[in-house]
Amino acid sequence: MDASWRQVAAGRGRARGRGTAVPLSGNGVPLSGAGGGRAKGSGGAVPSAPGPRRAATPGPAGHKQRSAGGEAPQPLWVGGEDGSELISQRKFEEIKKANQAAARKLVEEHCSSSSEEEEGDEDFEGKQGKIVANTFITYTTHTDGDVHELEKTKQYLNEAFQAGAMTCLICIASVKRNQAVWSCSGCFCIFHMPCIQKWAKDSQFLVSSVTDDDFGKKDYPWPCPKCRFEYKRSETPSRYYCYCGKVEDPPLDPWLVPHSCGQVCEREFKPSCGHKCLLLCHPGPCPPCPKMVTTTCYCKKAKPIPRRCSAKQWSCQLPCGRKLLCGQHSCENPCHAGNCQPCPRVSRQKCVCGKKVAERSCASPVWHCDQVCRKTLPCGNHTCEQVCHVGACGECPRSGKRSCPCQKSKFSLPCTEDVPTCGDSCDKILECGIHRCSQRCHRGPCETCRQEVEKQCRCGKHTKRMPCHKTYLCETKCVKMRDCQKHQCRRKCCPGNCPPCDQNCGRTLGCRNHKCPSVCHRGSCYPCPETVDVKCNCGNAKVTVPCGRERTTRPPKCKELCSRPPTCHHSSQEKHRCHFGPCPPCHQPCQKVLEKCGHLCPISCHDQALVKQTGRHQLSGPWEQPAEPAFIQTALPCPPCQVPIPVECLGKHEVSPLPCHAVGPYSCKRLCGRMLNCQNHTCTKECHKVTEVDGCPGRHKAGPECLQCEEGCSKSRPAGCPHPCVLPCHPGKCPPCVQMLRIKCHCKITNLYVECRKITTADVSEKNLLSCCKNQCPKELPCGHRCKEMCHPGECPYNCNQKVKLRCPCKRIKRELPCNKIRGNQVSVECDAACKEMKRKASEIKEAEANAALEEEKRRQQAELEAFENRLKGRRKKNRKRDEVAVQLSPWQKYKSYLFPPRVQWLDSPPAPAVCMVCCGFFH
Repeated sequence: MDASWRQVAAGRGRARGRGTAVPLSGNGVPLSGAGGGRAKGSGGAVPSAPGPRRAATPGPAGHKQRSAGGEAPQPLWVGGEDGSELISQRKFEEIKKANQAAARKLVEEHCSSSSEEEEGDEDFEGKQGKIVANTFITYTTHTDGDVHELEKTKQYLNEAFQAGAMTCLICIASVKRNQAVWSCSGCFCIFHMPCIQKWAKDSQFLVSSVTDDDFGKKDYPWPCPKCRFEYKRSETPSRYYCYCGKVEDPPLDPWLVPHSCGQVCEREFKPSCGHKCLLLCHPGPCPPCPKMVTTTCYCKKAKPIPRRCSAKQWSCQLPCGRKLLCGQHSCENPCHAGNCQPCPRVSRQKCVCGKKVAERSCASPVWHCDQVCRKTLPCGNHTCEQVCHVGACGECPRSGKRSCPCQKSKFSLPCTEDVPTCGDSCDKILECGIHRCSQRCHRGPCETCRQEVEKQCRCGKHTKRMPCHKTYLCETKCVKMRDCQKHQCRRKCCPGNCPPCDQNCGRTLGCRNHKCPSVCHRGSCYPCPETVDVKCNCGNAKVTVPCGRERTTRPPKCKELCSRPPTCHHSSQEKHRCHFGPCPPCHQPCQKVLEKCGHLCPISCHDQALVKQTGRHQLSGPWEQPAEPAFIQTALPCPPCQVPIPVECLGKHEVSPLPCHAVGPYSCKRLCGRMLNCQNHTCTKECHKVTEVDGCPGRHKAGPECLQCEEGCSKSRPAGCPHPCVLPCHPGKCPPCVQMLRIKCHCKITNLYVECRKITTADVSEKNLLSCCKNQCPKELPCGHRCKEMCHPGECPYNCNQKVKLRCPCKRIKRELPCNKIRGNQVSVECDAACKEMKRKASEIKEAEANAALEEEKRRQQAELEAFENRLKGRRKKNRKRDEVAVQLSPWQKYKSYLFPPRVQWLDSPPAPAVCMVCCGFFH
């Protein structure tokens, strides 16, 4: 690929008459002797004098152009060599300029945004900001410049000025300046007039068609689509008014807020304070009242001071001092609004009846204890059963005339006697509400109605004869449609009052992002309440739009500088505004450090140069038209540096000047001659690169690349070392011997490897340390424990400190003591009183267990004896039955079972032992 400024289109040039295209060479430069001028005749001579020439139009590369007459093109003849050179040079310059202009235009269209459009948007935003500032001048001047509480109103004004920022939530479309609108008084949301009228009509129709028998006659409210604020039927908008409601059909004025009349708002503040809004007719809520009033604090102790009407209530922060409800203490809280809080102190207070005294909160002096009154009533026979009450106990509840349980007869009896039953039938209505109680006058509740009646189910489709007290519900499912008119009731035995549909609506809202979260309903769903922020590329500028409008809303213009990192090698890019898409190409000087010479590149940045893409598609034949050339962005290499640089040869024998781009190491073909490291010989290699060793500069010092001396070292070794020097010929002293010797440790177990120089130069103590394997000594002490010392020479020291457990004679008390003290009989563990007590208890337990085992053995033997006797009795009875004669039973024996029935065994009584019929033994 070649850069666009290096490419020249082939076949450029346009000739009139019988001219021909200027033949070009392979690199796009006109061939010598080819003319690129304008020929009027049929091959006339071109004058050599320079004159104005016309730039040729490009033709298909490699194709011949024909004249209007259809004749074959003829080559132009140029007279003289000087004339042909001037024409070729001028033609080349014209083609070069045309190519540069085309590349520049492509870069501007592809990579950068339109500067004119940005300037126009900035001018418009500046004017818009001035309009908003002028709207708030009067208000901010009157309120001493306090605009903190005006942010909400200012936000509505900014949205009103921005194109496409105001959206109708019903149709999800932008609200334009020339469209009639309606603003909700609850949420101040703006809707199209036809949309809100249709919404109100549909809402009233849906409610009245479901609940109104006289369809459409009742005055049903309709809600706001956003805040659900309800309006009456008479409040349905029918005419288009400005925001303050003064002017009908406000005219369109570009210097006013859209849909505003331009007059002072004069709407009353909410909450009402008697003043009116000072802003011009505006959307959104009115700001807080800015009027100055003189007012005092909550507790009325401070002097009145002038304050804003919207913040006229204030606290002086002094103690309140008002008497609390307890009547004993005063309020200690700082000056506050409203009533004082209950008294937080605690005091001893009596209950209502005066029997108990307890510490309770001073704020609740009246309280009741949990004791029964127990005072004697006036009758003298009963006591009061009320719990801690105030005042007299009252009369005895059993005094005076009392009725029998059925309420038919009344008796005057003393309070000590109970009212008897009258003997008449009860006749109270039973729980069914139809039949009466047929029992005699009785105490307590009546029994349930057990009469059988013909009952109809709740839905009225089936009947059945059943007891009166039972409810009859059939299994038929209701097929009526619920209020949503989409789902059936499906409730068993439904009486007709089908409940509202409890399923979720789930329909996709107009925003196409969310689904309706309400229960299933008729008609249109409410608009999506969500909002979406449409941001610029950097995110500093944003505009809030209703959900669904983010796809069609144009991102706001951002005045911040582009914060993207540069795409080229520069640390910072040229300053330009925040934008979408790739950043424009960099025009800063390259200033790259060339790799070979270290000079700075002087041309402009070429990290993202436009280069024509070659080899994209091969033409199938002369009939196929070539496609337009494609340009791609790629980094071009820096041009070679031509600065002459003096260069020294590899061996630093001579210095020769070389071009900067051709600078490189070279050899002067001389011998190196540097002294080798052995300090005995010199390097005999040809001039070569030598790396200077740190701390040893100089032209005569050999480097790592020089030859190495291969002779062995012949110097004498230190006394006691049997090994030869392992280095070749070298200067200075020989290095210490590092050969490893294998020796046994003091334990005679581990083989140790020690350097020769350490053994030969060590004394006795150092040799003992070198012969130590650093492990624990494996020898055993006379006590049986292992030696705790590290590997050492000689005998082990007899001083065992191993912890040994020592117990008392009864094995209860256990102590850990050093082994050397125990073996020396220096300590002993004796039993204490607890041990003796445990021995005594253990002997008693063993004696008791022995006695219990003896008793158990006796009981087992007795049980076996009884079982054996029972088996013998059973055999005798079987033998007697063979010889028995039928005996006539007496009347007493016949009816004894009826007079004395057998005793019933309760569930919680223990079961009687059963008898096994096989072995005649008992089992449980």
